[in-house]
Amino acid sequence: MEKEASPETGLGEVQRRTRQKYAAEEKIRVVLEGLRRETSVAKLCRREGIPSSLYYRWSKEFLDAGKSRLKGTLSRQETPQEVVELRRENEQLKQLAAELMLKNRTLKRSLTGSTLEEPDT
Repeated sequence: MEKEASPETGLGEVQRRTRQKYAAEEKIRVVLEGLRRETSVAKLCRREGIPSSLYYRWSKEFLDAGKSRLKGTLSRQETPQEVVELRRENEQLKQLAAELMLKNRTLKRSLTGSTLEEPDT
């Protein structure tokens, strides 16, 4: 025995299925065009086929993200590949530092003619 869907439930389902997804680049383009004020927000929204409330939400998100970025509070999550690459680079740099320290010590010994271990300064 199935329940009959009420008109409100049916409307919500239709809205959910027809809700359009917008790419970030598209949102940015629309918001920047609105911020330039070459045309009114109402005309822009009509042309783009979006409600003005959606434009203002995108605009607020855009400006808030910009504020966070300028404050330095926005950070991104590193990818596993970046972590692997950074660890590899770190190991290479440690090895290079060890080699340079050994060469430095060898050169110091050759200049002083000493074969004894000298304390590092």
